[in-house]
Amino acid sequence: MRRMNRVELVIASEDSGKKLHRFLRQSLPGMPLSGIYRMIRVGRVKINGKKGKLNSLLAAGDQLVLFMSPEDYQALKKEPPKFLGVSKDLSILYEDDALLVVNKPSGLLTHPDGKEQKDTLVNRVLSYLHHKGELTSMRTFLPAPVNRLDRNTSGIVLFGKDQSSLRILTGEIRERRVKKTYLGIVWGKWHGEGEISARLEKQSDAGAVRVQVHEHEGGLAALTRYKVLGSGAAHSLVQLELVSGRTHQLRVHLQSVGHPLVGDVKYGGEPGLGVRHQLLHALTLELPGGQHWQAPPSEEFMMALRQAGLDRYWPVDERPTS
Repeated sequence: MRRMNRVELVIASEDSGKKLHRFLRQSLPGMPLSGIYRMIRVGRVKINGKKGKLNSLLAAGDQLVLFMSPEDYQALKKEPPKFLGVSKDLSILYEDDALLVVNKPSGLLTHPDGKEQKDTLVNRVLSYLHHKGELTSMRTFLPAPVNRLDRNTSGIVLFGKDQSSLRILTGEIRERRVKKTYLGIVWGKWHGEGEISARLEKQSDAGAVRVQVHEHEGGLAALTRYKVLGSGAAHSLVQLELVSGRTHQLRVHLQSVGHPLVGDVKYGGEPGLGVRHQLLHALTLELPGGQHWQAPPSEEFMMALRQAGLDRYWPVDERPTS
């Protein structure tokens, strides 16, 4: 009897927890969905020697057998991205098998959008991992950021390198168990510390966000803690803790109390100190288990700080980073 062609695969840790049909849809983008369903239904997919089902959950180390020719598999499978022309300029603060922590520069998008598809932080990270050999043709999960920053906000962005880590970290962010602090240079003399809890609502025009004056009007609850580190003649340096995590929250909250970020023309901050974008930097990030990182700001941020006469108020973080 002629032996049927077969392809044998081992499920990687980043694909653990996926349903069989989803894994195959991602692995074989050249095969119609109906073909994937039929292949599973007629028993041409086995998991650890047993017939797979559409919703079978995969685990790391599972032995998957596809009854198809290697030639057909190669023609249908997902090829690794090449990332040709993607910048390799990446400031890495920490990396292990599960996490990658980077310092995003101002001016770089976190995710692709309608205007920029290639040079983004996500693509730079994927290019870096691809050239390290960590993005193989069999890897259906791509590392993704747990938090995101606006294009002109610099600082710490945390990536989950496998599906389990990303799911856990995203849950911790949602439950507000991850502590994130920022530094901002704002307009005006300011003193003290406290909280800003104005509710926020997205506007329909240009993706702007506004403060809800009356709670009964709706909007989303948002909480920012602030501590003014020092003031100069016309500017102040403020440390901010992002307790919730709404779109443009820090920028809108600072505008609402009369101290918009320098350069944040979208939210009331005029250009100044040699910049035309918001002077906001994601300084530290701390996980519930105690892992902690601090991202040095750009020379542009430090030059603005010196020009404003605020560099003497620079915060000192003596805790060791992970």
